[in-house]
Amino acid sequence: MLDQAKKLREMASTRGLIKKTKIITITSGKGGVGKSNIVVNLGIALQKMGNKVMIFDADIGMGNDDILLGFLPKYNVFDIMLKDMALQDVLMECPFGMKLLLAGPGTSKIEKVTEEQKDKFLNKLKALEDLDFILIDTGAGINRTVLALIASSDEVVVVTTPEPTSLTDAYGLVKAINHFKLKTETSVIINKVLEYKEGEVTYNKFKNAVNSFLKMKTKHLGTIFEDKDVIRAVKSQEPFAISYPNSIATKDIFLIAEYINDSTKEAPKGTGAEELAKKIFNIFS
Repeated sequence: MLDQAKKLREMASTRGLIKKTKIITITSGKGGVGKSNIVVNLGIALQKMGNKVMIFDADIGMGNDDILLGFLPKYNVFDIMLKDMALQDVLMECPFGMKLLLAGPGTSKIEKVTEEQKDKFLNKLKALEDLDFILIDTGAGINRTVLALIASSDEVVVVTTPEPTSLTDAYGLVKAINHFKLKTETSVIINKVLEYKEGEVTYNKFKNAVNSFLKMKTKHLGTIFEDKDVIRAVKSQEPFAISYPNSIATKDIFLIAEYINDSTKEAPKGTGAEELAKKIFNIFS
């Protein structure tokens, strides 16, 4: 009887680890590398694979994930915290059931949040625990907010292009991640390549610099082709994964999504939405 009870406890514990939202922070050393476009379309690709996905647009004051999705937002995360709005009233419903949550005008507002408001907010976030992924879209560059989001996530993905300035800024970001010991490994996406060989060369150049001067591991998550359909989709305010499902860029983004999806199945435990919020509160409070 005791052995049976022990097995039941072990089974319950294992089940608790299987379903835990994975937090992936997607960032870049500079603007203009196509980071937000990658976040939006990667979220759609993961959602189409049967996952439950939410994008948290944390680019303070400069977020444009809503624009790429063709939305006009009314509320943000601070409306949940400071005005006690319901989570479902602030979350935006995106294609295929994907969710979008906007960070709002500034992290300084966190200081105004009382302990009671924090507790209410954390309780509301429990409704998000059925998510498989939260993709955090940060602002470009190196600042306290970006580094805090990287520190709070399960995985960080750095987006760069073959341009020397983009690579230099991406290296500077990874150097900061290494300096503050936020992560031991960084995933890399090479965007806007003219041929796939260029993506391999660019990644290897970046990897060699990181391996030579920093105590960091890098992983090539994928390469995305410079595609005119991406530009057309941005102008029409519709994700290219939807408006141009057979485009080269869409095929590239689905390959990256498959890689993430498969690797998460091998190591399914993640941070979870509530734990993410607690970490961010601790950093900014």
